[in-house]
Formats: sequence, structure tokens, C-alpha cells
Amino acid sequence: MALPENFTLYLITPPEQAQRAAKYALPRAQMAYHVGGGPHLFRAQGAAVRTGGILMADHRAFDGRGDPEPFCQEVVRECAARGFQGAFFDFEGRPMPVLRRAVELLAPGFRRRGWSLYVPEGYVTADPCVKAVISTALSGGSLKQRLSQTAETYGPDRVVLGLEWTSEDFTLPAPDGSGSRLSREELDALLERRAPAVYFDQELCAHYFTYMRTGQSAHFVLYDDPASMGKKLRVAAALGIREGFLPLPEREEYLPALLRDK
Repeated sequence: MALPENFTLYLITPPEQAQRAAKYALPRAQMAYHVGGGPHLFRAQGAAVRTGGILMADHRAFDGRGDPEPFCQEVVRECAARGFQGAFFDFEGRPMPVLRRAVELLAPGFRRRGWSLYVPEGYVTADPCVKAVISTALSGGSLKQRLSQTAETYGPDRVVLGLEWTSEDFTLPAPDGSGSRLSREELDALLERRAPAVYFDQELCAHYFTYMRTGQSAHFVLYDDPASMGKKLRVAAALGIREGFLPLPEREEYLPALLRDK
């Protein structure tokens, strides 16, 4: 197994994992920044940021108030100083108007510099340098259909995979589509103890099995391995999608198989 041809995979790298990330020879999304009050761009205390790759910031410490212009200036300065080729705003939840305005303000300058701005779909604007990051962690529906619809809306060159190693245990029925996160050790223990029949869901591009606890409800377990993640990459590539983000150190033991020919 290997990455599809002409596919760029960014390794989401916390500052403390920089040395380990270097051995994979992949461009990095440096997870060393966050949006704080103001809003302003802050770098994690003591974080050693390397040159090149993508600036990555979350907004967990932001209250949603303020003028976005100083923040935009700080993002541009940091990208220029560090030689970044773009920024990935990992903003979760309902879009915040101040941050959506920041994306609108940043986009023209990013486009002129040849940089990309990666955002959740709720922050996408009409500017071609703004790209929608679509999570692969689905618990229902079809990944191909989800990506196809997004590619039709924005164009495949503006759709980016947000790859996640799914590993969830759902107590059935699960009307809200949410389950309990399983660690690698918990998943391995379940597979060893239950020895279930494991199947592959072609729509979700993930493995699954079911089991029963004595006197309790049925359980449905959905999980990824290098084969299922490779399938997701191939589905995306067939639709013309050519970029993705993958977290490190999550499931690092799977990376050699996923990148075998890198």
C-alpha cells in the first residue's frame, strides 16, 4: 500500500513530536498555535516551530469577540517568517462570525502569495485559496457520496481529507450516531477476547464487528487500519482530491504500512 500518485499528505505534528515526524519525510501541519482573546495568534509556550509546512491553530481558548484584523496580520507575519505554505484553522463547532470574517480577510493575501487556507466547511468562502477539510470519521452514510457532493460544490482541488483513525464502540441503538472512543489497547483486547467476525463496510470505508455483553444491549464497533485508510485515500483520489491531513502520534504504528513506498 502507498499514497495515491500526486497526493500530498500533511502530518499533523505537535511540537513535542517534531523529531519523530522527521523520519516520515512528509510535509507537516505544525500544531503549535491557538487563537486567543483579541483575537490574537498565540504559539504554545516553549514550542519549537520548524521552517516550512502549514501553520495549524485551534480556537478552544477564544471567546468569539473582537476585531479580526490584528489576528490576520499576525497570521500573515508568522507564515512569512516561518516559510509556511498556508494555514489550517482547526475550528470545531458552530462557526464564529469573527473567525469567519478573519478567513474572508486573509484569503486575498493568501491567494496572492500562493498559500492555501484550510478550514472546516462552515468557514469556506468563495475565494479559491480557501479549502474545505472534510473528516473521514463517519458513523453513517457514504464517504464517497460525502466527498463527491463537496467536490461538486467547491471543485475537487478545494476539498481536503481530514483523516482520522476511527475506533468507536456504539451501544445499539445509537440514534445520535455517537459512540465511545476505544484506545488501540481496548480495541485489541476486544478483538482477542470476542474473536468476532470482522466485516468491511464499503460505504464508510471502515472495518466493523458486533458483540453482545451478557444481559446488556448489542454493540457495534467501527475501526480503521492501514487497509481501510488506504481505501479512503483511493476513494478521494478517484474524485480528484489531492490533499489530506493525518494526525501524529495517533496510530503511529500504522504509518509504515500506509506509507510503504514513500
